[in-house]
Amino acid sequence: MRAAVLYGIVGAVLLSALGTAPAKGDMSPAAGAVALAARRAADEGIDFGKCPEVEGLPDGVRCGTVEVPLDYARPDGERISLTVSRIPATGKDARGKRVARQGALVFNPGGPGASGMFFPLAGYVPRWKRIAAAYDLVGYAPRGVGRSAPLSCQDPKRLRRGPSPAPTHPSESYKRERIARAKAYARGCAERGGSALRHYHSLNNARDLDVLRAALGEPRLTFMGASYGTYFGALYASLFPSHVRRMVFDSAVNPDPGQIWYENNLDQSAAFEGRWADFRAWVASHHKVYGLGNTPEKVLRSYERASARLAVRPAGGKVGPGQLQGAFLQAAYHDDHWPQRALALSAYLKGDPKPLVQIAGPHPEGAVEQENAGAVYTAVECNDAPWPTRWRVWDRDNTRLARTAPFETWDNVWTNLPCAYWKGPRQRPLDVRTGPGELPPTLILAAERDAATPYEGAIELHRRLSGSVLLTERDAGSHGVAGGANMCVNAYMEAYLLEGRVPGRRAACAARPEPRPGPAPRPGPAPLTGEGRG
Repeated sequence: MRAAVLYGIVGAVLLSALGTAPAKGDMSPAAGAVALAARRAADEGIDFGKCPEVEGLPDGVRCGTVEVPLDYARPDGERISLTVSRIPATGKDARGKRVARQGALVFNPGGPGASGMFFPLAGYVPRWKRIAAAYDLVGYAPRGVGRSAPLSCQDPKRLRRGPSPAPTHPSESYKRERIARAKAYARGCAERGGSALRHYHSLNNARDLDVLRAALGEPRLTFMGASYGTYFGALYASLFPSHVRRMVFDSAVNPDPGQIWYENNLDQSAAFEGRWADFRAWVASHHKVYGLGNTPEKVLRSYERASARLAVRPAGGKVGPGQLQGAFLQAAYHDDHWPQRALALSAYLKGDPKPLVQIAGPHPEGAVEQENAGAVYTAVECNDAPWPTRWRVWDRDNTRLARTAPFETWDNVWTNLPCAYWKGPRQRPLDVRTGPGELPPTLILAAERDAATPYEGAIELHRRLSGSVLLTERDAGSHGVAGGANMCVNAYMEAYLLEGRVPGRRAACAARPEPRPGPAPRPGPAPLTGEGRG
């Protein structure tokens, strides 16, 4: 089915309606190129058809592509294709009553490096039914991700499959080893990405989003971004305020230009220590179930005992301290992981390594996707802004931080260290900001104890986007608030997306219920955020 073939019918009239003139907020040299690319996209539309088997999506989801300039400074130069997925609005609520279509709701799950191609499947989940009745649910893979002009920095077969160490206070020799690996990784990105690599950054992600809007035939964009998706969504709001209809920012990145990205990562490492403490306190409160200790300190000692044992003899020959830390980092992202992680740790210390190997061991079948996500993450963050180029700065800042926040600090360093040795040009972060009346009301969702995107980021975004509303999930820390287990949050989100209603400047919801302990923990609703850094 061919969608959004509108522009060619009545030309100039629909050009204005689709917002393909340069947006008021974008004064950059690329503004005209975005307008040209959007005009082309509005004319061509998207041919939605059967999704390629590689996407792993059911028949009800339809797929297509939209073309965007690789370099917006050369709009007539090379173009790349972004993959798009969609389920049309059902048009009926749960009682069969007809519901008016409100257009497309476009979603990005974050990363950078995560694909949103799965998003239309949310329409099958009961708590999304009302939204799915009114909106086409549209996902896509941003540039570099999946089949969208994919990036790669190394052969996926070279990914570390474990076991690996995870020192919280690394030796000088270990630091030298990781510096060498970071340099090699940065070289690999440059060699594999070539001259195109410099064009994979957040400003271009925001520009691509406007081209996608036009291709879908939408005069104004309705968008939901989670985690990193809130950052380039905020860039979009600043660049194209007149193109915005409604926007939900779920778990907001701090958009302050001075925070992008080095300072944000320091703040994230500090916040993960708090979430790690939350998890240990919960495990301690269920000592009778897991036997890991009746205080957070005793639970920590159980974890450290397991890590030390794994350093000597990896579980299943695959899981060492690094894999253990990675598995428990996910518990800091989502409460729903708590019972399974606690159960696996308890079983391992009692002599059964199988549950731990299951959650922390390598998954070779996902190596290509994992390598691609890592490459996009690195390219976007390194291209987006200047980073310290002297190791002594990283070493000083993180040695100091690790004294009080050892759980994730150095792991975060190794993830981002290639940016110290990145050879490509860096973007200057945009000063995200809109004035009174420039932007329709937007909705910011945030959990107070979120570690991946600390709560201060939501406060800062709220301050910078005039007319925005901040909805806080009190005393909660799961990363990704929208469409999850908190019915209060979901009610506010539905009122906003379906009716445009907002609850004033600020509102709050009580925390979602804590997970229940037990040998067979209940799976929670699948988070819409990408399991990544932001």
